[in-house]
Amino acid sequence: MVASKTEGRRAVLFAELSLLLTAFFFGTNFVAVKYAVGPVPPLLFAAVRFTVAGLLLWLVLRLFEPQSRLSRAEMLPMFGLGIVGITVTQSVFTVGVSLTTAANTALVYSTSPIWGLLLGSLIGLERPRLRGVVGVALALTGVGFIVYGGLGLGEANLVGDFLILGAAVCWGSYTMLSLSFLERVSPLAVATYPMLLGGLAIFPFALFDLRVDTGSLSGAVWFAVLYSTVCSSAFGFAAWQKGVSRVGANRVLVYQYLVTLTGVSAGVVILGESFGYEKVLGAVILLVGVYLARRG
Repeated sequence: MVASKTEGRRAVLFAELSLLLTAFFFGTNFVAVKYAVGPVPPLLFAAVRFTVAGLLLWLVLRLFEPQSRLSRAEMLPMFGLGIVGITVTQSVFTVGVSLTTAANTALVYSTSPIWGLLLGSLIGLERPRLRGVVGVALALTGVGFIVYGGLGLGEANLVGDFLILGAAVCWGSYTMLSLSFLERVSPLAVATYPMLLGGLAIFPFALFDLRVDTGSLSGAVWFAVLYSTVCSSAFGFAAWQKGVSRVGANRVLVYQYLVTLTGVSAGVVILGESFGYEKVLGAVILLVGVYLARRG
């Protein structure tokens, strides 16, 4: 009994440490993507990033969970999950990052949980309460302040902010839809198959823009691509799914805040992005709104 409790505590501690590291990878990934999608076309970057990451996860899945295979009946729904969570979300996300700042991306993208909750309410998985409704309203108000604070950066920045908001809606929906899979498929499998299938599905769209000279790419760009693919995508997605299944969705909220804080800090410190008082106010309102929505 004592041994099992000790093992349980160790498993939770390992999950917490994995989530902490993943929060750092996810947060700094906003900067990595922003840096890479200048020299590399956004859709090509997304296609390569998630296909390679999906292949890496597939190898890990075969090594540690050789019995984890999808039935024919599960393949189509899993492909649909990949279309929503990877093909659509990450295509829109990557194009959005290329147009706006890493700090704005981190903040606006942090609204994804409220969109998942709204979808859950619509399909009967969640029961909306007053606190949740207030939280959604506050989060959207915060987004408004953040967008307003970036108006001076030009029309492209505004378009980028709204694309990131659209990506957040899709990602929140993906997260909610993936819950049913986690009841019968391992977290690693839920991270692997949608990523691989969704990444491959981006390639047909990436073919419209292949203007990249790999020989001219700097070492820093290659590092950004590698970092985003291995640390954020392959390790990050798997560790996040495992962490959610181990510690619960409510505790994961703390790490989502760390993702946002890390992303904003990295954008300001590494890329020298501006962060005026409107964005500070918007960030506070938004994060309070997300907290209330999750608690509601």
